[in-house]
Amino acid sequence: MSAEQIHDIGKRRAWVIWLVALAVYILAVFHRSSLGVAGIIASDRFDISATSLATFTVLQLVVYAGMQVPVGVLLDRYASRAMLLCGLVLLTAGQLAFAFADSFPAAVAARAAVGAGDAMVFISVIRLVSIWFLVRQAPMVTQVTGMSGQLGAIAAAGPLSFLLHELGWTRAFALTSSLGVVLIVAVAALVKDSPYRSEEVVAIKLRALAQSVRTVWGNPGTRLGMWSHFTSQFAFTVFALLWGYPFLVQGLGWSPGAASTLLMAMTAWTVVSGLITARLVSRLPFYRSWIVVGIVIGMVVPWTAVLLWPGVAPAWLVVVMCFLTASGGPAAMVAFDLARSFTPPHQTGRANGLVNVGGFTASLLTMALIGVVLDLVEPGGMDAYTLGDFKLAMSVQYLFWAFGIVQTLRYRRRGLAHLARLHPGSIEQMRSGQPFVHPGIGVEGV
Repeated sequence: MSAEQIHDIGKRRAWVIWLVALAVYILAVFHRSSLGVAGIIASDRFDISATSLATFTVLQLVVYAGMQVPVGVLLDRYASRAMLLCGLVLLTAGQLAFAFADSFPAAVAARAAVGAGDAMVFISVIRLVSIWFLVRQAPMVTQVTGMSGQLGAIAAAGPLSFLLHELGWTRAFALTSSLGVVLIVAVAALVKDSPYRSEEVVAIKLRALAQSVRTVWGNPGTRLGMWSHFTSQFAFTVFALLWGYPFLVQGLGWSPGAASTLLMAMTAWTVVSGLITARLVSRLPFYRSWIVVGIVIGMVVPWTAVLLWPGVAPAWLVVVMCFLTASGGPAAMVAFDLARSFTPPHQTGRANGLVNVGGFTASLLTMALIGVVLDLVEPGGMDAYTLGDFKLAMSVQYLFWAFGIVQTLRYRRRGLAHLARLHPGSIEQMRSGQPFVHPGIGVEGV
């Protein structure tokens, strides 16, 4: 028997809940991205090498990626409101600790707390979208969520850079941490988990956890979403969170102001490219994974031109490269829409958690490898790196692009065969331009 519905779906209350949850996601992206413009300052503050600088963000993303599956399980058990509150507490505490950290180990521990809080936010917001909005609304709201989250990256690239120079390290980070307190109150007061009186959630016992995750992982649609996320998301994350600013300033010789402006313009471009991507995905559901692959190829081409250009590439080419790289953010959102077609509603938390692992795993590996390559070719530290050093280090991205495209196309084939076998007519429905949403019956693992 279905639970009693007590609130309208897709109406005013749904939008209020989404806006509050979205504000949490924007703040999470802000905290996640805050080291992007503070990297050079952090290098001086803690007297660390490129590999050690990368450790900040890599550990943050290791914690983020490693927590996705347990967070997905907890999300299916306790729902979004509790996870958002826990995430906000960790984000606020981590950023406040980072403000007062005066040693490298203390700063690393603080970034780990930020990563743990960040891990709880996005998939909690996506779960609210899937529950509170109509099927025809959800894909667009999901894309807008991903695009709007980049406002946090814009704030990190511009206003935070200003605050760091005006207020200094401690006061700037302490001030930004206080925003979490305001949002804790807003989430507690306004967010509701479901429009139904008593939502059925999956009570997972510890002994059943491994089997439940294996079932979701066995679904080729989950893996298709994960590899799509892996391939499309990491280049933008690596550039915006850590290595883009040093590459522009130290490598290409841009001024700090111009570099910050370009990072803000990149995140603004995600809004435009996200709207285009969302429209394509809604009109061509059968070709969603090909849309992702096409966007990735689109970013590889200008990267190749910039890296092979003799000397400093012209500014217009760098801007094109950055904008197409930023298009990977909206492309990564398609991965969650792919997983939704394959996953029963009671498994969406775990499926989205596994999907989210993809891009952040690629990001942390790429960040770490770039730092290792820079230290190998030039042990002298940040001030000693040349454009040639950065070009060589940035080339490690091709390993992940190539592997990700192969895996995406591989699981596209497997996923379509899976849908055709378990849900006859679903392929024809998507070919005709109609979305296929899982009917919510049966077990989808293979």
